[in-house]
Amino acid sequence: MNLPASESAAPWPWPRWIAHRGAGKLAPENTLAAFREGARHGYRAFECDVKLSADDVPFLLHDATLDRTTDESGVAGLRPWAELSRMDAGSWHSDAYAGEPIPSLEAVARFVRRNGFLLDLEIKPTPNHEAHTGRLVAQDVAQLWAGDAVPPLLSSFWPQALAGAREGAPALPRALLLDRFWDGWLETAQRLACVAVITSFEMMDEALVQRLRSAGLRTSVYTVNDPEEAARMTALGVDSIVTDAVDVFR
Repeated sequence: MNLPASESAAPWPWPRWIAHRGAGKLAPENTLAAFREGARHGYRAFECDVKLSADDVPFLLHDATLDRTTDESGVAGLRPWAELSRMDAGSWHSDAYAGEPIPSLEAVARFVRRNGFLLDLEIKPTPNHEAHTGRLVAQDVAQLWAGDAVPPLLSSFWPQALAGAREGAPALPRALLLDRFWDGWLETAQRLACVAVITSFEMMDEALVQRLRSAGLRTSVYTVNDPEEAARMTALGVDSIVTDAVDVFR
């Protein structure tokens, strides 16, 4: 069943399909190489993760630590950008991407804006730095995308990070990420003036779509790689679908 958008919902400029971590299964996640791979498969919008270096430079990385996706170890947010920028973020994936660097948010902005792409930017703060990360990331996004009709969507599982983002750049769009329902989640999304709620696809059903639409909120889901689930999300009228399977859903 396709459900119409609420008349009170803000316009939704992001496409139905969004490449997860920049096509981060076919290329090393959260790198420009992954963005290029997603673009090669026809994608024009990308989800990625941003955090702060020890000297407050926003850069792309999913995990709190460097161990899984670089040639270094330890807490990423404790390292200065001068060190992070020299790390190998590609060899873990395959030899073809050896030497692929961790990108700064500034480098991502240049690539995205030059090509007319859109971004779902998940704020991934180092623990105990949620509000600070949200505030500085939002301020940088406001500067880097100044004048753009569609700036990045700032999303996070952390309400404190979204509150910081609202303080740093209140005009930027925000979305609350959920991997479970907790007391007051909808009221929190509304208090933070979010434009959308993004859930795992397992959580999304017709009742939730209706509830969010009635509240004037848009819907997005992660991470849909199965065609049957993709069909279910499409039938529900979900606004955006985040996927790893850019080679399946072209």
